[in-house]
Amino acid sequence: MAQTLDRIRVGSAPDSWGVWFPDDPHQIPWHRFLDEVSEAGYDWIELGPYGYLPTDPARLADELARRHLNVSAGTVFTALHRGPAVWEETWAHVGRVAELTRAMGARHLVVIPSFWRDDKTAEILEPPELTPEQWTHLTRGMERLGHLVRETYGLDIVVHPHADTHLDTEAHVTRFLDATDSRLVSLCLDTGHYAYCGGDSVKLIETYGERVGYLHLKQVDPDILAEVVAQGLPFGPAVRRGVMCEPPAGVPDLAPVLRAAQGLGVDLFAIVEQDMYPCEPDRPLPIAVRTRRFLRSCGA
Repeated sequence: MAQTLDRIRVGSAPDSWGVWFPDDPHQIPWHRFLDEVSEAGYDWIELGPYGYLPTDPARLADELARRHLNVSAGTVFTALHRGPAVWEETWAHVGRVAELTRAMGARHLVVIPSFWRDDKTAEILEPPELTPEQWTHLTRGMERLGHLVRETYGLDIVVHPHADTHLDTEAHVTRFLDATDSRLVSLCLDTGHYAYCGGDSVKLIETYGERVGYLHLKQVDPDILAEVVAQGLPFGPAVRRGVMCEPPAGVPDLAPVLRAAQGLGVDLFAIVEQDMYPCEPDRPLPIAVRTRRFLRSCGA
């Protein structure tokens, strides 16, 4: 019998339904996502891209309540490595998302660094490595963001290492954690993105467990990943090729990750995200049902 993972609160996200953008003809309508995520057996969701779900708090709260759903987090994208010049624009974006996140009763804001190459076009936007000055902008900027988001909205930021961003590999993630204040900045460990970039999620939890404040659960198909690496494919085309796969078919094995997270002795959200943009509208629900069943078999 699987260990009972009573500190892990499982949910899913619009991402698992192929939603990457606030409005896109390839995506299912928001009300279908809410219907299906509830039908699949999840109690918790993330807001996804700001503007995909209704942004009026009263309307969204009503839609969620009718489906017995709760919100675990909102998500923002930032480019704080670019320094003070982007702060005002960043804070305006963060404020909109944080306001809605707080209104939904959530306590976390997932912060994703900006991409150095375009998700859709594969255009190289910036060098993949930051300069020392940019690293300082990134780390000090995230600390400032963590402080102000907590002071203003009562939320904790959890920074999300992500493929094709400057925060991706084990070396980059550990450098970031070592350079930031643990009281202000925690990590959203995405098991799929970390594996995609060569990292070991269990090792990270065992080494930096006090910094892990949130989990995204996903897996990578190792054969497709090998092709992606060999061909130097950007993340968007890699997803279209199926690099992020349905558990338990890929890596990392999620059961040891969940056990390691349970061992931290704190309550953690573990939100399923299987990147599938774009995808056929009838594909996500059966996958979501099977994934929820699989996670229950792991004790979550």
